[in-house]
Amino acid sequence: MATVGEWVEGARPRTLPTAIAPVLAGSGAAAGVAGFDLLAALLALVVAVGLVIGVNYANDYSDGVRGTDDDRVGPLRLVGSGVAQPYLVKRAAFLCFGVGALAGIALSLYSGHWWLIVVGAVCLVGAWFYTGGSRPYGYRGLGEVAVFVFFGPVAVLGTEFTQTGRASGLGIGAAVGVGLLACAVLVANNLRDIGSDVETGKRTLAVVLGDRDTRVLYAALVVVPLGMTLVLSLRAWGALAGLLALILLAPSLRRVLAGSTGPQLIPVLRDTALGLLVWSAATALGLALT
Repeated sequence: MATVGEWVEGARPRTLPTAIAPVLAGSGAAAGVAGFDLLAALLALVVAVGLVIGVNYANDYSDGVRGTDDDRVGPLRLVGSGVAQPYLVKRAAFLCFGVGALAGIALSLYSGHWWLIVVGAVCLVGAWFYTGGSRPYGYRGLGEVAVFVFFGPVAVLGTEFTQTGRASGLGIGAAVGVGLLACAVLVANNLRDIGSDVETGKRTLAVVLGDRDTRVLYAALVVVPLGMTLVLSLRAWGALAGLLALILLAPSLRRVLAGSTGPQLIPVLRDTALGLLVWSAATALGLALT
């Protein structure tokens, strides 16, 4: 039976920046157009955290029962390592999805936009079928597309919309930056796992592109959001604070372009996620104060 610590590790807490970052960026954009709403932001945060932890457990379950997690580098896999029964991990995933869904319904009612419940339902379906079901789209090279859409436009603009009733140019710029950096987190993870994914038949975008082109893709996903910082600064000079993320992203970029592999890429995954968080927090603060 898995310990509490193993359940926490299985939730992959290092991925939580991908949940927090869109809410920060969307709230900063809302504040930038004088529409910040604390309660709406907190409800959006519960939605995001519930879905991210839920999808982590769902991926653990689905990959574990398929056997694709039997020989992986990185955080503990509950099912793949055999420390937890698959049905318990599946229940944990749906419990987290349930918490996120309830918060999402509350947010929809609070904001007065019932149709957002439909958007939330699409997010839940996307979260499960990333690695779940008979034809998971995460095994077909579409993971990065989904991550960009759900963590960028949907999460960032959804957060802003529930607070202001509209999507602003600031929000769109922030959504592009968050979406691309969230993709960079996934690409760093999949770059590390190319070898094991090839062996188990998991066809991620990194497997399709190969090692060299995946490293180029990672570089683009990191550099373009920094360019978006400059674009946002034309409207709100405080957005330049987003360049602080270079402290974390620059060393990660050097590691990737230098050819780091396997365990050497674990710090890249961690620092890319933290870089996403720093970029989002700094950009949000900059947008709010200018």
